[in-house]
Amino acid sequence: MENSCAPLAETRYGTVAGITDGAFHLWRGIPYAQPPVGPLRWRAPQPVEPWQGVRLADRFSAACWQNREFCEQLAGGDPGPLSEDCLYLNIWAPAGRNEPLPVMVWLHGGGFTMGAGDLPPYDGKALAGRNVILVTLNYRLGHLGFFAHPALMAQESEPVCNFGLLDQIAALRWVAENIHAFGGDANTITLFGESAGGRSVVSLLASPLAKGLFHKAIIQSSYTLPDTPLAVAQAKGVEIARHFGLENATAEALRALPADAFWPLAAPLKIAPAPIAGDCVLPEPSLDVFFSGRQHPMPLIVGSNSDEASVMAEFGVDLAGQIEKLRREQRLGLGVIKLLYPGAKGDQELGRQVCRDMAFTSLGLVIMQAQQRINQPCWRYWFDYVAEAERDTYLHGAWHGNEVPYVFDTLTLTEPARRYVNARDLAFAANVADYWVEFARNAAAGVETLSGPVRWRASVRGRDRLLRIGLNKQAGFRLVNRFMRARLTFFKRVMRHHVKLD
Repeated sequence: MENSCAPLAETRYGTVAGITDGAFHLWRGIPYAQPPVGPLRWRAPQPVEPWQGVRLADRFSAACWQNREFCEQLAGGDPGPLSEDCLYLNIWAPAGRNEPLPVMVWLHGGGFTMGAGDLPPYDGKALAGRNVILVTLNYRLGHLGFFAHPALMAQESEPVCNFGLLDQIAALRWVAENIHAFGGDANTITLFGESAGGRSVVSLLASPLAKGLFHKAIIQSSYTLPDTPLAVAQAKGVEIARHFGLENATAEALRALPADAFWPLAAPLKIAPAPIAGDCVLPEPSLDVFFSGRQHPMPLIVGSNSDEASVMAEFGVDLAGQIEKLRREQRLGLGVIKLLYPGAKGDQELGRQVCRDMAFTSLGLVIMQAQQRINQPCWRYWFDYVAEAERDTYLHGAWHGNEVPYVFDTLTLTEPARRYVNARDLAFAANVADYWVEFARNAAAGVETLSGPVRWRASVRGRDRLLRIGLNKQAGFRLVNRFMRARLTFFKRVMRHHVKLD
């Protein structure tokens, strides 16, 4: 139960008063940058203006403009009020702390077009109860977060169009400067995220502007879709301006467009669910940085789920149709693919597995090998647990995003799982959350093992190891060697030549 005992924290910009919720302190809606509105739209986030007195931090902020219905269906719940003024973060901390605690900063998913840091699956009490400080945040989405246009570029000293990533960098900088006031250790910051949040982690590991702002990272269900080239993004920006009747758009005219005008745009005017390569945030494609082993050196966890292709079906991708397309166009060596999937019966099942591994699973191998090049530990996982009451629904394993409430230990807060999870499901979730906190607390260069139900050993140089989290949808943990190695090596070669299913 929340009460009126307001914990105070002194930030560089002023004092914030949070709330006490049982054994936890919670600060909601702390600004980490100025509102990106008016002349600050499509600009790098600017530092917060200091305030006098005590600022109440007892309510979550508005989320960035997005499709509310899609967020409710696909991204974890109702995002609440929507606004262009959305650059705020939330902090959970145990009330009784005596020394600086490790910090975990969460980047939500949603294809860079939906989501918010305050959705129910991301409630931080369970992780904070394991003696870490948990930070969630909002960042600009859709065209407000990822947009390029020649008129905007002309106003900048260097190209900039990944405004959502710049927001994440600004939030990390704010955490580094202020988290001590909330009981956190600014020298032990773990950045983690899922889907677009995981892809954001990949991007920041490759971005020169994020260097030194975090010390460990967890990449959950990121995907191999290439970054959008800057020239392509600029051409799309011109088409979007033309759609709004701005043939030779000025920056002022673009910034005068209503903030809610962008999210309803349909293909081909939608943004791609990947950042833009070629600006100051990402001078080159992030995956190319990993292929050459030039990512920021730090310990990593990387993994994906057993039925990631579920998200493609939600967005209208015909999984069987992808195989028929390969057969028709004779692309990717369909005969080789069939040899790699001897148990797949029919195009639907083959398409489900191929799309999953090409778009998601193969990234784990790329990240692992990049880590081995720079002698940094990499813990890999494959999440395949399904709550007991859902096993007839999720026939092919864990869907995209299903691991999130296990990581946060929030099954009792997440729809629809909270209606039917049982004690065994909750015990399994507790084990998963324990692993994530163990990483945040103890992972370091030279450390090869995380403790838990199974000793989770890293894939250091010369070793290819992976922790199966869930075994054929059942409870259990098992360490395996060379997981899907032949398949993933094949798709890595495909990825390097930028051939993709579409």
